[in-house]
Amino acid sequence: MNILGHYIAGQAVADDNRPQAVFNPALGTPVRQVAMASHATVERAIAAAEAAFPAWRKTPPLKRARILFNYKALLEQHADRIVAAIVEEHGKVWEDAHGELARGIEVVEYACGAPEFLKGEHSRDVGPEIDSWSEFPPLGVVAGITPFNFPAMVPMWMFPMALACGNTFVLKPSEKDPSAPMVLAELLTEAGLPPGVFNVVNGDKEAVDTLLTDPRVKAVSFVGSTPIAEYIYATGTAHGKRVQALGGAKNHAVVMPDADLDNAVNAIMGAAYGSCGERCMAISVVVAVGEAVGDALVAKLKPKVEALRIGNGAGSGLDMGPLVTGVHRDKVRSYIDAGAEEGATLVVDGRNLKVAGHEDGFFLGGTLFDHVTPAMRVYQEEIFGPVLAVLRVKTLQEAIALIDAHEFGNGTCVFTRDGAVARHFTDSVQVGMVGVNVPLPVPVACQSFGGWKRSLFGDLYAYGPDAVRFYTRRKTMTQRWLTAGIEKAQFAFPSNG
Repeated sequence: MNILGHYIAGQAVADDNRPQAVFNPALGTPVRQVAMASHATVERAIAAAEAAFPAWRKTPPLKRARILFNYKALLEQHADRIVAAIVEEHGKVWEDAHGELARGIEVVEYACGAPEFLKGEHSRDVGPEIDSWSEFPPLGVVAGITPFNFPAMVPMWMFPMALACGNTFVLKPSEKDPSAPMVLAELLTEAGLPPGVFNVVNGDKEAVDTLLTDPRVKAVSFVGSTPIAEYIYATGTAHGKRVQALGGAKNHAVVMPDADLDNAVNAIMGAAYGSCGERCMAISVVVAVGEAVGDALVAKLKPKVEALRIGNGAGSGLDMGPLVTGVHRDKVRSYIDAGAEEGATLVVDGRNLKVAGHEDGFFLGGTLFDHVTPAMRVYQEEIFGPVLAVLRVKTLQEAIALIDAHEFGNGTCVFTRDGAVARHFTDSVQVGMVGVNVPLPVPVACQSFGGWKRSLFGDLYAYGPDAVRFYTRRKTMTQRWLTAGIEKAQFAFPSNG
């Protein structure tokens, strides 16, 4: 079985250090191995990035953008190759994997605007014969640590903007599905990116800790669970790095009595069960405002959850594939056990699903709970699986209070026909990304992505305008050229008064 290594200084690097199996989750069998980078290997990647930085920093933004334009075209040409890697190692269905890649390409498109968003600011005559301006130089070597659930899109939330701003990059993707990021690296080289500007190291905590502690790495971007995000932020900042660490979520969909219930149910189905619920923006809680709404909602959801088409993501016409690993499947199953034990009504039980011809795959069926309470684990914790919980409240204000009390504040949405309700909800709720009749309010590439509370550690969101701020630092110059005469020394603090 072949061992996947790393990508450093523009070429694949073989490695057989501590190989770990990479599974096809639909089959439940390993398809390859991936090496776990040693401290020395990660240092080699950092050194390559450091060596490439001076020339890349001096490369005009327009030339950087041209490479990214080439890259966008190559991503589109090789889309099926990238998608096949995602489907094989992650398990998501073919159409969903294509959607993931398309959203990543949108960030590449935005990054092609580097000549525009890197323009500085200039103020003339701020004082007598004094001009002042700001520039936005890059940081240097920056790193990204990314999760299994979006092996193409989440890395592309990070490195296109970092490269466009003039930084060099070291990516540490998930060891569960490492092949797609390696293809992304190869295509960057084919697009004309100089060796060392972008590097990939596969690995585990040893690789992560090397990136967090090496002084040559100036900034770290992370997406993953909240406990790890907290660790990344604390460790990285303790070593003087700029850090953005996006953590977990428990996203609520509020359904009002006036909502278009059929459209709301269809939207919730996709948001709850798409990608097997392995999304940080998945809807995992529905808050029904009123008992009648709750009854009608569950009655409409139940047959749709039971009818989910589940199988090997490489097939066609499917709604959902397997979970990424057997360990994760068992963890999600334990949450279903806990919900039933704690007294929630188990409307649809996905624990015993078997997919013909894939009996060893890591499958769970869609699961629906009703009459969940805030005290239950299925409400409190991020499950990251195809499990939807329905809670019931009497008023919109109760729904908002419920959302605000939760430790996570990533995404939320409301289904309503009332503009005043929508306006009050979007203005009041303490969540970073809010939808109105939109169940997955993921910002487009020209916006920025991030949550509130324990869903984000750091001040700046991912991609969009915040990425420019994260991957650059402001430098302000003030200069004066006297046209004539000699000035006396001034000992008072200078002012324009």
